[in-house]
Amino acid sequence: MGFYFKNGERPELKLAQYSGKPTEHTIIPFGKGICGQVALSNENFVVQDVTEQENYISCGFNVKSEIVIPIFKNDVNIGQIDIDSHEKSPFTKNDEELLEFICEQVSKII
Repeated sequence: MGFYFKNGERPELKLAQYSGKPTEHTIIPFGKGICGQVALSNENFVVQDVTEQENYISCGFNVKSEIVIPIFKNDVNIGQIDIDSHEKSPFTKNDEELLEFICEQVSKII
């Protein structure tokens, strides 16, 4: 689990706080991977099986699914929360709604 935020005026995301194994993906260009796609689309992205995504950046061979929810401040996408799972198809609509709520709360304190 991690938070990525827009890196200044650059068209890229920068990893902020995260929990998990170290990752080499501390900078993600807009459009690359699931997080980079959310930076452009401004929409939730739930991937129940990462092997079905051509534009996926692997953070580890154990990752089987991913959910990314954008964080908005004043209607501008400033970042996102990214959750990986070692299981296929674990994410539900309730998970998505909970993460949307968390992102709303994060935007209030940033």
